[in-house]
Amino acid sequence: MTDQGKTVLLAAPRGYCAGVDRAVETVEKALEKYGAPIYVRKEIVHNKYVVRTLEDQGVIFVEENEEVPEGSHVVFSAHGVSPAVRESAVQRNLLTLDASCPLVTKVHNEAKRFARDGYQILLIGHEGHEEVEGTSGEAPEVTHLVDGVEGVEALPEFAPDQKLVWLSQTTLSVDETMEIVAKLKERFPHLQDPPSDDICYATQNRQAAVKNIAPRCDLVIVVGSQNSSNSKRLVEVALEAGAKDSHLVDYAHQIDEAWLEGVETVGLTSGASVPEILVQQVVAHLDERGFTNVEEVTTTVETITFALPRDLRVPAKP
Repeated sequence: MTDQGKTVLLAAPRGYCAGVDRAVETVEKALEKYGAPIYVRKEIVHNKYVVRTLEDQGVIFVEENEEVPEGSHVVFSAHGVSPAVRESAVQRNLLTLDASCPLVTKVHNEAKRFARDGYQILLIGHEGHEEVEGTSGEAPEVTHLVDGVEGVEALPEFAPDQKLVWLSQTTLSVDETMEIVAKLKERFPHLQDPPSDDICYATQNRQAAVKNIAPRCDLVIVVGSQNSSNSKRLVEVALEAGAKDSHLVDYAHQIDEAWLEGVETVGLTSGASVPEILVQQVVAHLDERGFTNVEEVTTTVETITFALPRDLRVPAKP
């Protein structure tokens, strides 16, 4: 086969989800309204390009509220924060703007309600991830982290009449999460499901899109950062769904030429915190190497949007 036959299968949906779009726009609108500097606790979303672009506009990223000058504006990231973080902001007289994804907030509210109703909460997620820390902080005394299948056996014993419920980080692999839930129910048959699926629509849609193209691909490239949970899961999903190889890159120049040797079809997608410009740079990079046939493969069309924090909304015209 000649180079002219080389193909890129472009997965859709990909890239920004509604929660990320809202979070990034929150910071941009805050800059417009209040001027620089605007402080952001943690990375607003897990993407190097987005963080650096906002830094260039006058955003200062900090690890904790204590690094923010008293009385300054601080934005809480899309991953959500615990009540303790909110309280520390109050103590420092910080002017807070909450960019937490509404779907993460939903899980927080579930944790508070189940804790109030006497449940022990089994939280499926990755230790140290900001979202997990925020959710756990809503009910730390009754929340038990389950990090992977091996985390099931590490859980304590519970009384037979103890009410149990599982919740999850929103950006996990759907298949892996269901595997963990099955193991949990083997050990705790009376374990209750949450009222609705915690893994967000965008995570599920991007995984479904990758599953759709992976069997046709010699290589799947996922654009996203190493600290992005949903981006890393897309690499795993691609391999499990039949792709011969898969790699995660932040930028086109990180693509190793050796990955392309003998490859006729490349699948391409991006994590939920990745702007489309980075995907198009990969498309151009591949085009220069003979992958001139680009086919977009759409599995679903997303129409969900989330309103900005109230302080940044444009007043309705009378």
